[in-house]
Amino acid sequence: MLLTHVECWDLFVVPGLRAFHLGLRIAPMTDPEVRARQEIDRQLQAAGWIVQDREHLNLYAGPGVAVREFPVEGGTADYVLFVQIGGQAQAVGIVEAKPEGTTLSGVAEQAAQYAAGWPANLPHVSLPLPFQYESTGAETYFRDNRDLEPRSRRVFTFHRPETLAEWAQEPDTLRGRWVARLISLPEKVPDIASPEVLEGLRSIIRGMGPYVVME
Repeated sequence: MLLTHVECWDLFVVPGLRAFHLGLRIAPMTDPEVRARQEIDRQLQAAGWIVQDREHLNLYAGPGVAVREFPVEGGTADYVLFVQIGGQAQAVGIVEAKPEGTTLSGVAEQAAQYAAGWPANLPHVSLPLPFQYESTGAETYFRDNRDLEPRSRRVFTFHRPETLAEWAQEPDTLRGRWVARLISLPEKVPDIASPEVLEGLRSIIRGMGPYVVME
């Protein structure tokens, strides 16, 4: 059994902010949890993230840094994602890791709680943190908390840090932009669809907006 941390007091420093101490106790991980974390680490790195422990924190090591075991209000986020925006490292999301076989639909609210529990005095783009992932390494779900009715949807893997940095600066979410474009389609679109089909699409989008998946 691998111990990820022992009970201790850690000093955490962010450039430009006053240092503060964080008390932390993290339970030991079981073998399935260890395997899930190893696979999540691999996928994050493949997507361009630099994965770090808090003890070796360097938020400017690259365009995106994923920091393991970060205390937030209400618990400890398994990973916190930082990106570079305007030359400053800012938190944009969290990853909640679970062993393979876990039903991730029940993990989304825990992840949302951690996204909302980000300390307001630490760098961030908005609160709650806009992006969250729930992952076992075998499957991964993604949610944009800025959607009108946020819902986690399955994705192939983690987005690149540059992608999240770009989305974080958009005035609307990706799904929101696509829904708006579809609803605003003209009444007649030659060679694409009849007016009846277009109106049917608009009705589905209006009534089932939270279920429309746009990746």
